[in-house]
Parts: sequence; C-alpha cells; structure tokens
Amino acid sequence: MAIPKTERAVQLVGPSELRLNESKPVVMPGPYQVLAKVESCGLCFSDLKLLKQFSGHPRKGEISSGLDKAILKEIPSYVPGSLPTVSGHEAVVRIVAVGEKAKGCKVGDRRLVQTDYRWLPNTESNASFGYNFEGGLQEYVLMDERIITAPDGDYLLIPASDALSAAAVSLIEPWACVEDAYLIAQRRTVKPGGTMLVASDGSADTGVLKRFLGKYGKPGKALWYSPFAGAPDAGVPMTRVASLDEVKADSCDEVIYLGATPDTLEALYPKLAAKGLMLIAQGGKAFGRPVVTPVGRVHYSYVRIAGTAGSDPAEAMARVPANAELRPGEKVNIVGAAGPMGVMHAIRALCQGVKGVSVAAGDLSEERLALLAKLAAPLSKKNGVGFTTYNPKAGAPGGPFTYIVLMVPVPALVAQAVVDAGDNAIVNIFAGIAAGVSGPIDMDVYCRKGLYFIGTSGSVMEDMRVVLRKVEAGQLDTNLSVAAVCGLDGVADGVKAVETQKVPGKIVVYPQLKGLGLTTLPELAAIYPAVGAHLKDGVWNKKAEEALLTAAG
Repeated sequence: MAIPKTERAVQLVGPSELRLNESKPVVMPGPYQVLAKVESCGLCFSDLKLLKQFSGHPRKGEISSGLDKAILKEIPSYVPGSLPTVSGHEAVVRIVAVGEKAKGCKVGDRRLVQTDYRWLPNTESNASFGYNFEGGLQEYVLMDERIITAPDGDYLLIPASDALSAAAVSLIEPWACVEDAYLIAQRRTVKPGGTMLVASDGSADTGVLKRFLGKYGKPGKALWYSPFAGAPDAGVPMTRVASLDEVKADSCDEVIYLGATPDTLEALYPKLAAKGLMLIAQGGKAFGRPVVTPVGRVHYSYVRIAGTAGSDPAEAMARVPANAELRPGEKVNIVGAAGPMGVMHAIRALCQGVKGVSVAAGDLSEERLALLAKLAAPLSKKNGVGFTTYNPKAGAPGGPFTYIVLMVPVPALVAQAVVDAGDNAIVNIFAGIAAGVSGPIDMDVYCRKGLYFIGTSGSVMEDMRVVLRKVEAGQLDTNLSVAAVCGLDGVADGVKAVETQKVPGKIVVYPQLKGLGLTTLPELAAIYPAVGAHLKDGVWNKKAEEALLTAAG
C-alpha cells in the first residue's frame, strides 16, 4: 500500500489543549523501527488525566534509566515532558513498513499493542505508549524495537487474529489492565539488597525484629529511628538516625513502624520508594484520628500498606495476599460500576468462575445501571453469581464487603471503603487518584480489620495474552464494552464524554473514518441501517464494524 507523506492526528500540545493536526508528517522507519497503520483505538479515562496534567502526568516524564539517551534521540515518537504527544493506548495496528534491522514483525501483520514499558522508569512511573511515546489517536504510528522489546525478549506487538473485530482487539488492552489489577503478584518478603527503615515510638522488642528478619529476609541496609531507644540487636547492623529528615524521600523499600502516633506515620509515608511496603504494628495503641495517607501512590507508585493492632510486624506481613484475585465466597462491591471500566470489573467477576461470589454494582446514573444490568443478567444466571445494582444515595446492599473496587478517583471514597469493608478485605483502588494526592484514612480500623490497599496502572504481557485467549475462546467478548464510535474528528467530544460520563461504555476511534463525529451505537444504527442490521441485541461485532467501514469510509 502507498504510505502518505502526511497524516491526520489528534495531538496534545499542553494542559487541556487538544488539536486535530490535518498534516502531521509521517516518518518512515529507521533501521530498528516499524511503521503501523492504526485500525482502531479506544478512549480511556487515563487519556483525560493526561489531557489535564500533560507534562505533570506520572507517565509523561523523561526516562531515567534502562536505555541509552543516544538511542532515545533517534526516536521521533519519543515525546517526554512538555513536547506535544499523541495519546491513545488501546490500539490495534497493521504493519506497513519495517526497518532493515527490525526483526519482530513483517508488513501486513495485525498486532495488538502492549503499551507498558515497565523496565524504562521515570520519576513516578514508567514509559508508556500514548504518553511519553506517541500513541494511537493518529492514522500511522512509529515504534522502535529497542523500546518495544522487553529485557526478557518479549515483543510488545502481539499477533492478533483477523477473525476478530478491530474494536475487540483494541479493547483487550483495557481488559488486560483489569486483569492485571487482580493477578499482579504482591511482594511478601524483604527486598534483597534494599533499604529498610524501622521506626519505633518506644522500646524495641529485639526478639520480634529478629524473628521477622529471620522469616522474611534481611535488607542490604537497615536504618533505625526512635526518640526513645537506641538501635536494637535485630540480627543485622542498624544505623541510627537522629531525625527522619536525615532519611531521603522515596528511598526505603520497607518501612516498619512500631507505634501509633499519627504525625510520625505521616512523616514516614514519604520515605517509601516506588513499590515500597509499609508495615504497621500498633502495639495495642491507637492513632486516635485519621492519618493522611498517600492513596494516589498506591495506584501509580505501587506502594503497599499492611498493619496489625498487635506488636509483631510479621502479623502485618502475613496479611499481604499473594495477589488480588477474587477469593471463594467473596462479597464484592464495585463503586462506579456502570462506567466503561467498572462494567469490565463486573463482567469479569461474573465470568471468573470463583465459587460463592456475589457482586453489588453501584452507580449514580440509573440509566447506566439499567444498561449494566441488561449486560450482566444473562451472565449472572449462566454462571450462578449473585448480582445486584444499587444507587449509592440509598446505600450499598449486602455489606460488609470482603472486596471493594473503586472506580472513582476520589480519596473520600477510599476512606469510606475502609468503613464498609469486612475483616481481611481487599480495597482495589483501580481509578487513578493522582500520584501526589493523599487522604485521611482511619488507620485504627484499617489495622484492626487487616485491610489491604492495592492499585495498579497498566498491564503486562501475560495479562494481554490471558485476555486474548479468553476472547479467542469465546469465554469473553470485549465487544460488549463498545457504546460509541467516532473518527479522529470526534475525539475531542469523546474525551468530554468520558469526563462527563455521557456514554455508558467504551468509545472506539477509527482513525481512517473522516468526518465521523462521536456517535452512539443506537445513533449509528439509525444513520447507517446496514450497520444497525448487524447489531445483535445492540452489541458491536465484526460484521457491524465492516459495514461501518464500508458505509462511512
């Protein structure tokens, strides 16, 4: 096929500045690069967050390690910081040109894009397609194999079947993010070679610390802080710090706090590094007031918090689950369940095959709840999973809950989840509260109940493969999520619809369709009867997609 010299692209040029560029140059691939035509790309709430935050978004920063900077200068689609970018990370593409040293694919291949480059960190997160690398809201996208090949050799363009609709393939990415939220392994040991900070409000129980380190591993470096006691004999050398000001922010892989002074815990939280673990042993004492807690870092920086009302940090560590998968008999509450991603969580819970699960799905929109109930009812009946919808104004039925999924990025809802949770509950902070945002949390209740906050951002290759297998096997239909479509002309309205929750499902963008504004599936059926004829029970599918591309292309 002939490759044009210019293309249409939706570029983000500054905070809340989205522009449709009618003549963005198409850059032919260098030796290690591939050029792909974008078949479709889903819109995501994360696109809205990038729009609002732009260079301040955790994934827009410059890569700090993992790749030679000279290589980055060779990649025109690397656009960190304040450089204009093209968002869109839920993409399926067709390869149209390949550099002479690129070996992972060939012209004509259809590929699902894995977007998350976790081995290329920046300050708060990591590099990603659609953030500091240009994404799919354009006709063509350039990718470099030195970026999209993981250190273990995994190639991040996954072969996709032509038997599936483009929408079904592109929506595997958000479904994989949902999958990752449950399957991601949790660290249940001391990080080898890492830095540990132990802080105590009183005298140290040497035996407790020795047993803990003997069971869970020893750090490379251990720091001790206490206004009341010298460094204990814990079986490892411990360096005493006179003040927490001596400990750098983001420097500790574990923080063990033996005490219950709110001001101290609030001063300890910033010391946690990304993927750091906070273990709290209250020693029978009480904080007595809510503690300002970095709930945003749970999602973007993967910090984890576990606690016990007792004196042994091993009791807190024992409460860290292997992963966040649903457990038999789980009573699930999905807050904000009728939004695009909430629907995915609900459908996954109904189809996962875990025994004895029941799901309460809450949303403020009665219209969206009705649409969710229509999708969920046959799945609930087929799989024998209890399902009910509710409006939060009337309260959530069926509590206390053992699993709470938060689809709304509001810290107050995290605090409420602590109240609504039962013992040993998991609180999945799926909606991305901004990394720097904290909120008051009743840590007395959190520790007494043995709760566990988890949050994830993006997905890994295995998540994508798991979802792809489910789709190809007919266990899961990602088309169920599609509520509206558009071309690049409709992206701005689509992002607004995501913000206002106007559309009860996912919006799929087809960059090749010129002039198609944001159009819901019922509207599309009215405009193009040939498309409507293929919408079985109002659900998007490959035949409807083909009819649209013929009618509007």
